[in-house]
Amino acid sequence: MDSDGARGSREVVGLRLQIENLESRLATLKTQLAVAEKKDILTKSQDDFVAKPSIKPGTEDSHGALDFTNLKRGTLTEASHSRWPLQNEEYTRYGRQMILPEVGLPGQLRLKDARVLIVGVGGLGCPAAAYLAGAGVGTLGLVDGDTVEISNLHRQIAHSTATVGMSKVNSVIKYLSSLNPLVRYERHPEHLAPSSAIDIFSRYDQVLDCTDRPSSRYLISDAAVLTGKPLVSASALKTEGQLVILNNPPRSPGDPAGGPCYRCIFPKPPPAESVLSCGEGGILGPVVGVMGVLQALEAIKILVASPIARDASDGTAEAEPARPTLLMFSANSQPQFRSVRLRTRRKDCAACSSAATISRRSLTSGSLDYETFCGTVAPVDMLPAESRISAAEFSRLHSDAKRVLIDTRDETQYGICALPGSINITWTGDAKSWAAEAASVDEIASADGPAYVVCRLGNDSQLAVNALREHSAGADVKDIKGGLKAWREQVDQQWPDY
Repeated sequence: MDSDGARGSREVVGLRLQIENLESRLATLKTQLAVAEKKDILTKSQDDFVAKPSIKPGTEDSHGALDFTNLKRGTLTEASHSRWPLQNEEYTRYGRQMILPEVGLPGQLRLKDARVLIVGVGGLGCPAAAYLAGAGVGTLGLVDGDTVEISNLHRQIAHSTATVGMSKVNSVIKYLSSLNPLVRYERHPEHLAPSSAIDIFSRYDQVLDCTDRPSSRYLISDAAVLTGKPLVSASALKTEGQLVILNNPPRSPGDPAGGPCYRCIFPKPPPAESVLSCGEGGILGPVVGVMGVLQALEAIKILVASPIARDASDGTAEAEPARPTLLMFSANSQPQFRSVRLRTRRKDCAACSSAATISRRSLTSGSLDYETFCGTVAPVDMLPAESRISAAEFSRLHSDAKRVLIDTRDETQYGICALPGSINITWTGDAKSWAAEAASVDEIASADGPAYVVCRLGNDSQLAVNALREHSAGADVKDIKGGLKAWREQVDQQWPDY
């Protein structure tokens, strides 16, 4: 080997030795930090335990939340009397995540000391709650006013056939208690309301928005800003989902270092008629499951982060404004995940800017009407009585070759079940083009008798009848009231209820 090659080898070896020495010093510092943080957490937990009187199991507060203090788990104070800060079962239960450097003992102690609120225990809330309980979050609060329905079970995996008809909160706690009895579960079996949101949020360290309505999302975001809580929000519909972390770091309104809120990203709600529920647009179970699991992951990441990492504004330097990302998931795309950088707090935001108009008083007083702000869609009722016929009346009509039945559902729903002899022409929302497509169908164009229009629930069919009357002169057409839902109720109880 020539002299240049030998000199190069010595340089590589020397650099590697320097890296090893630095990594060894860094590992030592990390260990010292972990020990110091553990001491701080134990000291704080002991002080908190002495300051807060224990509440007997089963005691309810004025809001129906049960406080299971010291129930089925060893508190940090109890653990501090032994050699180790956790119970033996906790080391075994959480050991696989504790050995990760991102968690460690300090992170596990932070999880145990954390109080997390989940609003909505449906398709998003079920997997989120399961993974947070499994990870050892100390207290989980669960908010939902609905009951379990059999149509929930393909995606809301914490509920079961045996709990159909039960409160979703009680159902999910039954599941979670069997998964991890060391966690405290607090019940809020009600829909979140502006009058109670501040009080409920104030009891927790972090909030997960697992709801599926714009009005709920604005309410939850406003309450999170006013109470200073980080918010992990997600949504899912059909085969797509979105996730964003809001108000993180949490700062008072007007502080540019705080994370943006939901209103910063969506100052105005979408048109009410464009908002679809899972019952209307459909949802693939694993899609909403993926988004709920990601919510739990982001929540855990925030909780286990050291206080120094969570709070960059220590007064010595101006904190960098938070720039979150919107994570988007599409089951049928490649790649399935992509992210978009979002703006920081809006200077004119109604909730988190220095000019904010939303306050605790305006929220709790009920002066903010979130339903009106987001808009509501009233049931379509545009046809006179003589232009409509009930499902029972239609079933009693004599079979007539001249009669035409048009089904306006999409092709997928039509393929699930359809009335014999019906013609599928999917309602597109464009009256003129839909009427032109209907007129181009030979069976409709050549029919001498009346035409009847049916849809799933009785709304689109009315719009279709109007379209035919407006764009097809002299059309004799009627709507079947209540659609195929009414057909099942009035005529054929075996008709598929999807």
